[in-house]
Formats: sequence, structure tokens, C-alpha cells
Amino acid sequence: MNISYNQLLQIPQPQLRLSGSCPLPISEYPEILLGHGSGGKLSHRLIEQRILPRFSNKQLNPMHDGAVIDFDGTRLAFSTDSFVIDPIFFPGGNIGQLAIHGTINDIAMCGARPHSLSVAFIIEEGLPMTDFERIMDSMRHAADKANVALVTGDTKVVNRGQADRLFINTSGIGVVEHGIDISPSRAKPGDHVLVSGPIATHGIAIMSVREGLEFETEIHSDSAPLNSLVASMLDAVDVDAVHVLRDPTRGGLTSALTEIAETSQTGICLQESCIPVREDVKGACEILGLDPLHVANEGILTAIVAAEYSQAILAAMQAHPLGKHAADIGKVVDQHHGMVTMQTNVGGTRVVDMLSGEQLPRIC
Repeated sequence: MNISYNQLLQIPQPQLRLSGSCPLPISEYPEILLGHGSGGKLSHRLIEQRILPRFSNKQLNPMHDGAVIDFDGTRLAFSTDSFVIDPIFFPGGNIGQLAIHGTINDIAMCGARPHSLSVAFIIEEGLPMTDFERIMDSMRHAADKANVALVTGDTKVVNRGQADRLFINTSGIGVVEHGIDISPSRAKPGDHVLVSGPIATHGIAIMSVREGLEFETEIHSDSAPLNSLVASMLDAVDVDAVHVLRDPTRGGLTSALTEIAETSQTGICLQESCIPVREDVKGACEILGLDPLHVANEGILTAIVAAEYSQAILAAMQAHPLGKHAADIGKVVDQHHGMVTMQTNVGGTRVVDMLSGEQLPRIC
């Protein structure tokens, strides 16, 4: 049957049947999938639909990297995280070092000064004692470097085959100084989006080891404690100028920025040419068919800051060893609320959404 475009528009909706149409993407699953832990769309839906409605409260609802709690006049930041990375040793670090850095960074993203950490180990029977001691030494070194103490913890051992060598949970607390108010809801039109360094380095370092890939240069994870960088940023200007901080770990940069856009009900527009990516990492992503914007990070942060202070904050970041390649990569806009778009190198504009499914499993 031949049908014109105008005739198609006149067909009542219930009668329209197109045999070649695409089905709607699946959004409901009867079981937990790996993608539910990716930091992307499935993770977001799991939290919003299954977890948040059951535990909703004013500390949890902002969906920040940690919760800020007022305790007898003192504002405390509290965060917890679990680390199940595969492999447990990788270029530039290991699961223990990563666990310390990860929780320190979550506290720092609240604008807090990290103070104390707890650690819990779930160890699979058969883990070599030398590996465990090596991981303990790296954790101690990472904590000392960030000037935080491990003050309590727990250890469990499970039968062979009931874990994957070693899982680590860390929790931490920090103090939020007076006047600091950092939250995803504070992004507003006109703000600038900054990133502290090249993206996707950590995720590609993990992938290269897991898949046995060899590149011209070995790619090392950039995992690092970011609390001193945050302190430098806050010291450089009025603390109220820093509106949002986020370390874009699982799901990558655009998943983190999409969450911020949704929470603040703003839009974010990025400039592709301004986003720093190492050439070896970019080449690896091209070979593997990965988008650097979706690859996990562990040693960088993104900041959304007031426009009038953006250059001063950027200069403070670039003066710090962990921010020497920092860049201004875009702006918050009063358009396409809840979405992130990017002006591409070829002059077009595209939507950059959250990671869909599971692109790079077990990276944190």
C-alpha cells in the first residue's frame, strides 16, 4: 500500500501500525545486571526507583558524593564506597590505594576536609599473603599522603569461589568549614564547567591490563587524593564561588554532568575541543570503540563555578600538581534542562547522555 506523508499524519494514533518500527528500549529488568553498577542510566534508575523512595531524607535526596550532616553546630561530610576492581593490581595502583583515594575524594567533593576513615575487607580464601601485605602498605601510604587516619575496620574471610580475591569497603568523615555550600542543585545558568585534567586515563589503564592489550606507552591510572586540590580551589576565591564538585568515576564525565543537570534543572553545553584527553588514551579508545566521555576516572574532578571567578579558580587548579592540565570545557545554560550537549570539533551539536548499559565493568 502506498501512503503519502500527509495521509500518514491523518491516521488516528491507535490505528497506526508500522511493521518496521523499533521497539522501545527495555527499562525494567526482573534481575540485577552488571549495568546496574555502571554509574550510567541503569544505576541511576536503580537508585531513583528502587532505593531512594525507601530511604528518602534531606541528607540523601541531593544525591551528592557524600552526605553533609549538621552535628551540634559542626557540619560533617560522610561517605561510603565499596571497591571490587578487577584486576586488583594495575599500572599506577591497586585496589587498596584506590579505596583510600575514592573515599577521600567523595568527602572532598562535599567541600570537606577529610579527617578519618574506616575500612572493611572481604577476603577470599587463598589470597596470597604477600599480595594482602602489599595492598595494606599502599593503603597506609595513601592515607598518610592525604593526612587522614584509618581509625576502625572489619575483616571477613569467605570460602574459595565466594568472592573475587578481595573486596574493600571504606567509609569516611570530614569537616565542612563555615560558608562552604557545594551541592549538585547549585549549578545555575552562566556558571563555567571546569575539569582538573585529562579524562578516561584510569579506565583505559584497567582495560589494558584486563584484556592484555599493549600500546606504545604503558598507560597508568591517575588515581590520586584530590582533597589538597579542592583546598587550593576554595582558598583562591570566595568559597561561595564553587557551586558543584564531582569526581566523575563510574559512567565517566558525561554521566556525572547529566546527573548534575537533572538535579539542578539546568542544561550543560560542552566544547569538545576544550576537553583534555591524552593522545595515547584517545588512540586506545578509538581502537576499542569506547567514548572517552563514558570511561571511568579516579584522579580528576569536575567543578561548576561562578563565571566571574572561573579564571581565578582555573589558575589555582593549574598551579597545583594534580590540576596542571585543568581546562574550562563548557557552561551551564538555561536550555534543554536535564541534558548535556556538546559542540563537536566538526561544528555540529550532539546530545551526550549517560552511559547506557555496561561499557567497562569492574573499574572501581
